[in-house]
Amino acid sequence: MPFSLDNLLVIGISSRALFDLEAEETLFQEQGLDAYRQHQLQEENSILKPGAGFGLVKALLKLNALTPGHRLVEVVIMSRNSSETSLRIFNSIAHYGLDITRAALSGGAPLAPYLLAFNVSLFLSLHEDDVQAAINSGVASAMLYRLPDNAADPEQIRIAFDGDAVIFSDESERIYQEHGVEAFEEHERENARKPLPQGPFARLLVALSYLQNNFKTPDGRAFPLRTALVTARASPAHERVIRTLRAWNIAIDETFFMGGVNKSAVLAAFKPHMFFDDQHGHCLHASNVVPTGRVPVKQDT
Repeated sequence: MPFSLDNLLVIGISSRALFDLEAEETLFQEQGLDAYRQHQLQEENSILKPGAGFGLVKALLKLNALTPGHRLVEVVIMSRNSSETSLRIFNSIAHYGLDITRAALSGGAPLAPYLLAFNVSLFLSLHEDDVQAAINSGVASAMLYRLPDNAADPEQIRIAFDGDAVIFSDESERIYQEHGVEAFEEHERENARKPLPQGPFARLLVALSYLQNNFKTPDGRAFPLRTALVTARASPAHERVIRTLRAWNIAIDETFFMGGVNKSAVLAAFKPHMFFDDQHGHCLHASNVVPTGRVPVKQDT
């Protein structure tokens, strides 16, 4: 009977997001495909260092060991490499003991068409075109920044999200950008009891909440997953957020209404395996202290 990816949290991740392949990317850009191919063949037994998405993938895969007989997470390598140049990736996966057996190796072709085929819930990459195409197709996706020095690796899985244009739609964000903070606050007061529309990461948050509420560790303790909302909103725009999460029947573990204060100090204290935000400026600051992914705005096609 075929293995089904339905009802699993499927993470699609590029090889550059899982491992540090920046030197190889530079070689490819400067000297071309033949030089890259030769280098990867010569170095296929050299183990790669962890990349920006490694910590999150490693942490999420641990969930399968906590629920014997009930697999929760599947990770699929989704790479523009060819099969010929991919052995170094698989050797590095085996070295770190990562439970990853599936891959989509497109040989230079775009990856977005294969996301739905693998039922991907979250796609992580350093290739902007692939991330944008994934968002456009309705898959939660983020372009990762370089891994900060001394990134924390807590035992508990920790994921932090921005609100507008990430968990929620960019409807209110557009009002702020086009008409200013006063118009934004007035709009949020008038619509405080109207739930915000879902954003690209809403379904992922719902899936994580489901895992938290429906599974326990073998010793009966709470599920080892903690979420945080770190948003630039503040009073009076907080009420609509709270009521929206209540309407979705989701309880985020920690919520920070920053009111425009730099998010980096709070993120450094929370120590997430990944922080997702839509603003490059916020991501740039955050990426100095925690692994960070930027969520692009969906483009109409």
